Parts: sequence; C-alpha cells; structure tokens
Amino acid sequence: MADAMGFTHRLGVITPSGNVVVERVTTALLAGAPTVSAHYARIGVRGAVDPFPDSYDMEGMLTAARLLADARPDVIFWNGSKGGAIGLGHDRDLAAAITAETGIPATTSMLVLEAALRGMGARRIGLATPFTAAYQQRLVSEFARWGLETVAERHAGLADNLSYASVPLPEIAAQFDAVAAAGPDAILSVCTNFAGALVAAEAESRHGIPVLDTTTLPLWWALRRLGHDTAPLAGRWGGLFRRPLPG
Repeated sequence: MADAMGFTHRLGVITPSGNVVVERVTTALLAGAPTVSAHYARIGVRGAVDPFPDSYDMEGMLTAARLLADARPDVIFWNGSKGGAIGLGHDRDLAAAITAETGIPATTSMLVLEAALRGMGARRIGLATPFTAAYQQRLVSEFARWGLETVAERHAGLADNLSYASVPLPEIAAQFDAVAAAGPDAILSVCTNFAGALVAAEAESRHGIPVLDTTTLPLWWALRRLGHDTAPLAGRWGGLFRRPLPG
C-alpha cells in the first residue's frame, strides 16, 4: 500500500559518517524505482584510524538501526565494505543483531556480494579499490577464505575515509580495464565511498565481464526482496540487476 506521497517501500541505510557516495548513488539509482524511498543513519567512520579495526562498533550500529526503525523501513542494510577485511562472520552477526533489535530484515554490502558471487559461480576475481596496499592484502586474504582467487588487483593507495570519494572516474575505469585483462569471472569494486557504480556498466560493455559494486549490491538485494523488477536498471547500473536473488 502506498503512503500519502505515493511510496510503497522504504529502505533503511546505515552508512559511514565520512561517506559522500552512498546517498548520491542511491538517489540516482532509485530514480528508476520512484515508489521506493531511502532513509539514512550514519556510524562514525572518519580519517585514517579505525578505533574498531577488527570488529564493528556494535552499539553504534544498533543505535543507528533503532533510529532508522522509527521510520518503519521494510529492510535495513549496512552500506559499507568493512566485512571484506574483518570477515563475513562479523557481518552475519551484525545483520542478525539488527533484526533481533528491530524486527526488520537486515543485510550488508559484503553479505550480498558473497551471495551474488556464489549465485554466479564466480571463483576468479579482479579487485579494484581506493585502498592502501596493506588493506588491499587484507581483502585478498579474506576473499581467499571465501574460496575466491584474486587474479588481478588495482588500488589507489588512499587511507583517509573521505579521500576514497576523490578517485576520478577515469582512474576507476582504468582499474577495471587493468584487472579485466586477467580474464576474471567477475570484477569487484569494493568500497562504498568509491564511485565504481558510475562506470561499472560501461566496463561490462567493454569487457563482457560482470562488475559488482558494493554500493549498489544491497540496493539490488532490497529491491528484489521487496518484489521490484530491477531489470530496467541494468543498462545504467550493470547486469547484476537482471538477476534474481540467489536461492
């Protein structure tokens, strides 16, 4: 049933406090799903020093989720990629805690990424990020635990959270092109403050390789879960949006 403004569904989005990409991409993408609205809460992630380097600030996350729950969203998701470095177990615990606290279905960007890769049968990946070499290696090691082989990677060498959004689109596209040369099953654009979503579909067209972006992945999950046909979004946001959710 639509509300007074004509919206049928609400998405609750938790995003890092230094992130300036998530809201922009979400707003642009939901222009193609005009009966869905997004509502945001922020969790403190700033600068280059993470006070919780190997876990989440769970109380901060749950505070954000409780505030979002006041708006009665249909789903809540953490639009952040940290689980790629600290392990999916933390993301599973986070999603379960949000649902236990609010009664609302929850997920994270990285949980959706793992499910999408599994559904595609992808095992060899190309990795593109704004991160430092050390953080990139954490991702490569974690992806290996998922059973994925990183056959090529590129990173911009940045450490400050806000700076991730400064990587120019041509540089991101060049990262995609470089890792595509290794012939991966999929290219991963990992970091939700990295504007890979804006050049993902173009890279797919050039190389014929799926590009999975961590900012748009939970939007695909949420829209599909709520019964929306996401296929019309594929031309702008990538072939993932033609796919149903994995069983």
